[in-house]
Formats: sequence, C-alpha cells, structure tokens
Amino acid sequence: MDHAPPTPHHVDSDRPAGGESLNHTALVATLHCLLGCGVGEVAGLLFGTALGWSNAATLVLAIALAFATGFAFTALPFLRRGYAIKAALRIALAADAASITIMELVDNSLMLAIPGAMDAPIDALFFWVSMLVSLAVAGVAAYPVNRWLIARGKGHAAVHTHH
Repeated sequence: MDHAPPTPHHVDSDRPAGGESLNHTALVATLHCLLGCGVGEVAGLLFGTALGWSNAATLVLAIALAFATGFAFTALPFLRRGYAIKAALRIALAADAASITIMELVDNSLMLAIPGAMDAPIDALFFWVSMLVSLAVAGVAAYPVNRWLIARGKGHAAVHTHH
C-alpha cells in the first residue's frame, strides 16, 4: 500500500474526529492562525513604520513577529496545561507553519503590490484598509490548505490530538 493507514484524526469524509464539519474546523483554524499572524504582522508594520525603517527591514520584523505571535497563540494553552516549552512549540509548529507561511507570503506581497501601502503613515486610513484587505486575502488563501491538512490529520489537527 502507498499510504499510511488512517489515524484517529484522519478522515475521508467531511467530518473530522471531533464531529464538527471539516469546513468549520478549517475555518476556525484559519481564523485562529490569522489572528496570531495578524497581531504580529500589524505590530511589525507599526513599529517599522513608526521608526522610519526601510520597507525591507519593516517586512522582516513583521514576518518574524507574525510567526512568533502565531506560534505563541497556539503554544500558550499547552504551556498552561504543563507541557514543556519544546513540546508546546513542536505542536504549534506542526499546526501553524504552513498556514502562517501562506498568510505571510500573500499578505506581504499584497502590501508591497498596493501602491503606497508600505509608505503610508500609520495614522492613515489607507494604511489600515490596505492591511485589512491584505490580511483578509491571506486568510482566504490559507483556508484551502488548512482544510486539506486537517482532512489528512495534519496541520491544526495536531492541536486537536493533544486536547
């Protein structure tokens, strides 16, 4: 046989092991990732812009903070339950790496593609609308990947195996 046998969270239907629909589970996972990613992304863009950094330096900070906050949002509940830092981060990495990577690629590409978005002052409506649109499109782009991963017992399904 070419594939591994199904795990308790591997599904061939539209219902993951928890009973919620696959679409709902993927949506919740995507929104969770988007929240964590968005907090870091916005903080990085705010700090970089406020400090007058170049677009490249600002994006590096925003991406680093997006991954840090995204993983932290997933790891913190496990740390509170007594998991070791290494174990909690391993779960977060397995759950969120693909989703955050896609979101960061799409979000930052759009921020660079929207003329003036990266150069807009942080108190400008244009900056915030550009950021909101970029994050929304990034979430839409990550949803099918999250759904595909969860259907195969991967991605955010890793979080559910530890609950």
